[in-house]
Amino acid sequence: MEENIVINKVSQQPIEFNGTSIKNQQSLSGTNLGKQFGSFLNHAIQEMNLEEQKVSQLNSQFIQGGNVDPHELLIASQKASLNLELTIEVRNKVVEAYQEIMRMQI
Repeated sequence: MEENIVINKVSQQPIEFNGTSIKNQQSLSGTNLGKQFGSFLNHAIQEMNLEEQKVSQLNSQFIQGGNVDPHELLIASQKASLNLELTIEVRNKVVEAYQEIMRMQI
């Protein structure tokens, strides 16, 4: 029997939702998996918010003439921008999937 395993492209490890690996999802109910996915998204949004706050802080320090490396500011800005773009794309895919489910005939 062939298993479908989602691999994190950065670390080459199976992605986990709250300590439960994707490959063990057969034993999870739809409700539990939905809750874990929701908490995964919530955590990702919190991380994105922290990145945005870091960029805002670095930007304020840079404008006030603080000791901030411009490269560090640019890298943090790009990370925050990529996080925002990823969040928007995930939201678009979720909305698209919801609309597709709504179009299904029962």
